[in-house]
Amino acid sequence: MLEDRPRDPQAPKGRPTPKRNEAQSARRKAAVAPKDRKAAARAAREARRVDLAKQREALAGGDERYLPGRDRGPVRKFVRDYVDGRFRVAEIFLPIAVVIVIMSLIQVGSLRDISLLLWLVVIVMIVTDSLVTGLRLRSLLRKRFPDENTRGAVAYGLMRSIQMRRLRLPKPQVGRGAKR
Repeated sequence: MLEDRPRDPQAPKGRPTPKRNEAQSARRKAAVAPKDRKAAARAAREARRVDLAKQREALAGGDERYLPGRDRGPVRKFVRDYVDGRFRVAEIFLPIAVVIVIMSLIQVGSLRDISLLLWLVVIVMIVTDSLVTGLRLRSLLRKRFPDENTRGAVAYGLMRSIQMRRLRLPKPQVGRGAKR
């Protein structure tokens, strides 16, 4: 009948073409529905729950085997360590934004003016820090991983730098000021 192993596309087939009814019956046998659908759904849910629990633990502990695909590999680990190893202005954006919004709600003209100026200063600082981080990270990736695919790694690092440090997943594995 049909062989289960893939063959080299250049090699001769080595067997006769199956009749249509044989091919259809082989496909039907491969896609047999489970006897108890509820039990199969329960088992699938349980397997999914176990996989998600492993991913959550990996995100908290940094276990490379169970990390989601976007966080795996030596390039992404290097980017995470680089971003986590230094203070980034963008990570304090949310607390500063709350303070600025509260200042702008107060009915004092000078506080409103100061809050507008603070918005400008904070945005300029974040853009400048992001540009410096992106350029530095791109050059370090070229030096450190010349033969690997680093596509998306700089954007990954910039998105990580925007998050507050304690909310980052996977959790930071290096302290601030650590050597990379």
